[in-house]
Amino acid sequence: MHWGMSTPAALEAVRRHAPLVSCITNAVVTNITANVLLALGAAPAMVDITGEAGPFARVASTLLINLGTPQPEQRDAAREAVAAAADAGTPWVLDPVAIGMLTHRTALAHELLSRGPSVVRGNASEILALAGDGSGGRGVETADDVAAALDPACDLARSHGCVVAVSGPVDLVTDGESVVHIQGGSALLTRMTGGGCALGAVVAAFLGAGRKEGLDDVSAVVAAHAVYSAAAERAESRSTGPGSFSPAFLDALYTLEAQDLQNVSVSATGATTAAQGAPA
Repeated sequence: MHWGMSTPAALEAVRRHAPLVSCITNAVVTNITANVLLALGAAPAMVDITGEAGPFARVASTLLINLGTPQPEQRDAAREAVAAAADAGTPWVLDPVAIGMLTHRTALAHELLSRGPSVVRGNASEILALAGDGSGGRGVETADDVAAALDPACDLARSHGCVVAVSGPVDLVTDGESVVHIQGGSALLTRMTGGGCALGAVVAAFLGAGRKEGLDDVSAVVAAHAVYSAAAERAESRSTGPGSFSPAFLDALYTLEAQDLQNVSVSATGATTAAQGAPA
């Protein structure tokens, strides 16, 4: 795959199709998630109550399930939405936020994983916990390196027929056969509320738009990470700290063009080769 060509095309597809992203996400990040999607050109909708989540998932372009604050009704809404998405063929993203030590969300993450997400996106500790190889991180913060999650991520992808994305200083995307690393971004994303959770919504937007264009899911997920990284780098160059970074990041997503993606480093290998070490 020529990533330098597919990523700008995927960004243009998001802006052209304005995918409707149904977000069942956590209370801490609803505002930034909606704003990130709007800046990108997508259409967010926070439909997380029972009786509405299922019908809306049927008509949405794509669905995000984020387990950051899984209140009882939201858990039922997630189950309802996932069932409707499966019936309607709506692609969906599972973001297993802070699973491991926290029992309710961990059990729900495994339950939803069995329902066939198109993409699983999380940090290294979350992916390790979902694969049964770790106990989770410090709340929403990872305690593990991306490289440690490579083999479990590949196993999850193969076992569940999905794409798995692991975020970190170097992001990793795999379908169990190919492995793609995306370098770039900014550490200030970790100092902004919802920096990781909003990425899950961006992945969902690219997934929905990519399906309309016939783009394979791996390419769509890689493009989402590349765009996110490029926007973060631009925002960092124009800010002095977390307070100025957040609005600069929204502006960067809104104004990003194809030439701005050229500095994002994307490298692909086979799963077996990648398991021997990170890219040079």
